[in-house]
Amino acid sequence: MPAVAYRESLPVEDPRSLEDVELPVPEPGPRDLLVRVEAVAVNPVDYKVRQNTDPGGKPKVLGWDAAGTVVAAGDEVELFRVGDEVYYAGAVDRPGANSRYHAVDERLVGHKPTTLTYGEAAALPLTALTAWEGLFDRMGLRTGALEQTGALLVTAAAGGVGAMVVQLARALTSLTVIGTASRPETVEFARRMGAQHVIDHHRSLVDQLKEVAPGGIDYIFGTTATDRNIKAYAEILNPFGHIVSIDDYASLDIGVLKRKSVSFHWEFMFTRSMFRTPDRLKQGHILAQVARLVDQGTLTTTAHRELGPVNAANLREAHRIQESGTSIGKITLSGF
Repeated sequence: MPAVAYRESLPVEDPRSLEDVELPVPEPGPRDLLVRVEAVAVNPVDYKVRQNTDPGGKPKVLGWDAAGTVVAAGDEVELFRVGDEVYYAGAVDRPGANSRYHAVDERLVGHKPTTLTYGEAAALPLTALTAWEGLFDRMGLRTGALEQTGALLVTAAAGGVGAMVVQLARALTSLTVIGTASRPETVEFARRMGAQHVIDHHRSLVDQLKEVAPGGIDYIFGTTATDRNIKAYAEILNPFGHIVSIDDYASLDIGVLKRKSVSFHWEFMFTRSMFRTPDRLKQGHILAQVARLVDQGTLTTTAHRELGPVNAANLREAHRIQESGTSIGKITLSGF
């Protein structure tokens, strides 16, 4: 089958950083679906794995956002049938979905929103799961708790995760949602996703938030620069506030949060699949709820740029854009 893989960690400008290859069609395990992949999306995890994991000359396939059709199923599969249209993020410790066929644990899969194309659907799983788990599992917000008041700050609100956090918070809570963005096009996108206020993350967060949220901030969803902003967060958060962080850094001084009894939470949506937790079926349930909200018109896809078919050249361009830090919403590729 056609696939895109890499054999050594190289700069994205090098044609060998991602190459077109032919690989055997995977054999589905007992709880696996074999999916004919119709579209994929690209996330920061793709280039981070490519940069930091050297496969030692063996082809390693990336890609943890996909939509397609079930063509075969393992002996113990209970939730799906051949012919079902599905979408999912999969597991980072298994081969990715940048291939014509892909095996994935059915518990991590949802039925594709019927109102979306494959490309539009592929943009959603990883970011929707990250946003949902961060808001409702880590912060402890309640879905549909429209009486709950307070303010939520979302950094990089025009990014893939930020845009989904904004949408879910507006749709399922009564929090005032404040996003950060710095360019006219990202400000516009964050507002389109539902941010009620947008502030510039290149300026003082404290000064701007005192203007738009004089009552203080109760929740922060940090998608980037948490280490640089932690002192500002300690100042602007109300007592007993919550921070969810998904970004990477060498160290973080969370001691500054103690005085206000602020809770700090990590969110990594691959935890359930990596550690085979008993509740990993919950990811399938989340994707089902997201699909329902999409089909109702409550949520929208964050697909923003389509680069054409799944091949090495297009994926190198997608990685290049992701690495630049200028991507808006999600980058998708459709067909082979």
